[in-house]
Amino acid sequence: QVQLVESGGGLVQPGGSLRLSCVASTTIFSIGSMGWYRQAPGSQRELVATITRSSFTYYADSVKGRFTISVGNRGNTVLLQMNSLKPEDTAVYYCNAANGGGTYWGQGTQVTVSS
Repeated sequence: QVQLVESGGGLVQPGGSLRLSCVASTTIFSIGSMGWYRQAPGSQRELVATITRSSFTYYADSVKGRFTISVGNRGNTVLLQMNSLKPEDTAVYYCNAANGGGTYWGQGTQVTVSS
């Protein structure tokens, strides 16, 4: 079982930045892969970005060049730096961890981009 706790969401104006943090109960080296998903009202949950224990990253086309996913120094924190935010980035952002034992989710953190 992997516990995930997100933080860092909030209200920001278009063009602004936010950094989301996800603290896991173990390190990514034990988990294998971690990432961020988001779900806007009335929409399905969608992949935003992932990172593996070997530092391979993947980004959705909609966030490429604006968002950066990284692992913190201790290996148990995954960060999502979000720049040049747009209103369409508004959603609940969920941290995800996946390994052979299953898929785990955090409770979600709200990101609202609005003037």
